[in-house]
Amino acid sequence: MLRKQGMKQSMARFDIVGQLGSLRRYARSLTRDSADAEDLVHDTLVRAYERRTTFRSGGNLRAWLLAIVHNVFIDRMRSRRSEAARIEQVGLVADQSVPASQDHSVRLSQVRQAFLSLPEEQRSALHLVAIEGLSYQQAAEVIGVPLGTLMSRIGRARAALREMEEGAPPKARPHLRIVGDDQ
Repeated sequence: MLRKQGMKQSMARFDIVGQLGSLRRYARSLTRDSADAEDLVHDTLVRAYERRTTFRSGGNLRAWLLAIVHNVFIDRMRSRRSEAARIEQVGLVADQSVPASQDHSVRLSQVRQAFLSLPEEQRSALHLVAIEGLSYQQAAEVIGVPLGTLMSRIGRARAALREMEEGAPPKARPHLRIVGDDQ
């Protein structure tokens, strides 16, 4: 019974519903748009709930919530500015780019096909080192093989790609012969 009363008092001190009017008004004054203001209030309530343990008992709940509204708004503005800058940079780069010639596209397709035709263990080893930029040691740990095994796989993969590049047919397996029996 005593515990239930303590929870009711705790919840009364954390009465967010009573603060919604203030939160909405402040959010509207910041965003100047009712839909954006509602989103801002929603995000504020989520953040307040997630960080409710940081609210000091006996503190001013209204001031704490309004500070969260402000901080969420600032975070959004920074994010939008950052996104706008990225879009602007992409626009600058896109203006400088030239579509690939058909020859380049065909060549890229051939290289991709050659890479995909490698056995899985060679392809994964080469991918981790050549594309993902991992060191040999890191790639060996990711795959779970000794370093020498990884290096061997990469060597075989590169040799196979070189053979494909040169247009040479894959080396035929050496023929087996029986040694020591002259019959």
